[in-house]
Amino acid sequence: MIPAVELKPQLLERQKRLKNAIDEMGETDHIVFLLQEVDAALERMDEGIYGLCEICHDPIEEDRLRVDPLVRVCLGDLNKIQQRILEEDLSLASKLQTMLLPRNDFTYNDWNIYYHYEPAGLVSGDYCDLVSTNGKASGEFYFILGDVSGKGVAASMLMTHMHAMFHSLIEFNFPLNALVSKVNKLLCESTLSTHFTTLVCGKAHSNGEIEICNAGHCLPVLIKKDTIAEIPSTGLPLGLFADQEYSVCRYHLNEGESIFLYTDGLSESRKEEIEYGTERIVKIAGGLFGKSSVNFVNTFLTDIKSFLSGTSKLDDLTLLVINRFKG
Repeated sequence: MIPAVELKPQLLERQKRLKNAIDEMGETDHIVFLLQEVDAALERMDEGIYGLCEICHDPIEEDRLRVDPLVRVCLGDLNKIQQRILEEDLSLASKLQTMLLPRNDFTYNDWNIYYHYEPAGLVSGDYCDLVSTNGKASGEFYFILGDVSGKGVAASMLMTHMHAMFHSLIEFNFPLNALVSKVNKLLCESTLSTHFTTLVCGKAHSNGEIEICNAGHCLPVLIKKDTIAEIPSTGLPLGLFADQEYSVCRYHLNEGESIFLYTDGLSESRKEEIEYGTERIVKIAGGLFGKSSVNFVNTFLTDIKSFLSGTSKLDDLTLLVINRFKG
C-alpha cells in the first residue's frame, strides 16, 4: 500500500489553495466539496486508514492513488456507472497516447527508422519519440526511448509529461547531455520522488555520426560490420537527483550498420523461471547486420513470440531500430 507520507504534502498544498480560493472567491459548492474531500483524506491519513477501500478494506491500487489521492474505493468495488466512466476515461487516454507516437517506418536522408510499440494494457509507461527540428533536408533528428517506473495511468501520465518536456526543450538546440540534464531537473521538480524514468536520448547526424546519452536504461546494441557491442549507461535514471550530470557516447555508422533500442518488456520477459535476457538480444542482433529496420524489428517480434509460447506478456514492449542504409 502506498505510504501516506508520500502524498500528504501534496494534499496539504491542495488544501491551502482551496482555502485561498474560498477567501478570494467566496464559497461555491464545487470548491467546498473539494475541500471536504481533501480534509477527509488527511483525516484518514491521521487515523492510519488512508489507501484502504471503504467497502472491502483492501488496499486501493497505487497508480490510482498517485493520480487521484482522493480515491476511496478499489477497482473491484466500483459500481457499474463508475466502471463505465473509468473504462471510457482509459479508452480516451489510450487514444491520446497513441496520437503522441511518431510516424513509423520513415527515412531522413541516409537514415531509416522503424519501431514497434505494444502496451501491456490500455495505456503504457513506455516513451517512444522521434523529433526533427531542421527539416528532412538536414538529415538530423533526435530519437528517444524510455520506460517510466510503475504501470497504468500514473506511468502513462508521466510519459505524456516527458513528451511535452522534450518537445519544448529540443527547439533550443542544447547539447545532448545538457538537454537530458534539463529534462531531469524539471522532472525532479514537478513529480513525486517515487517516480523516475530510465531513458536513452540520441541524436543522429547527416554524416553518419550518432550521439547517445543513456540515463540508466537497457543498454542499446550497436551493430557494425565487424563489431557487436552494448552501449554503456552514461548516467542515472531521470527524476532521482536534480543535479545529476550526463555524458555522451559518440559513434559513426556506415552502410548497413544499426543501433537497436528496447525496453525491459523484451529483456525481462519470462517463461516460467527463464528470462529472455540481454545475451539472447545481442546474439540475435549480431546476425542482423545489413537488414532493414523493419526486418530487424520483426525478427525480434517473431523470436519473443516463440520464446513465450503463449505465455502472456506482463510489461509494455517497445523496440526501436536506427539504421544507416547507405554510406
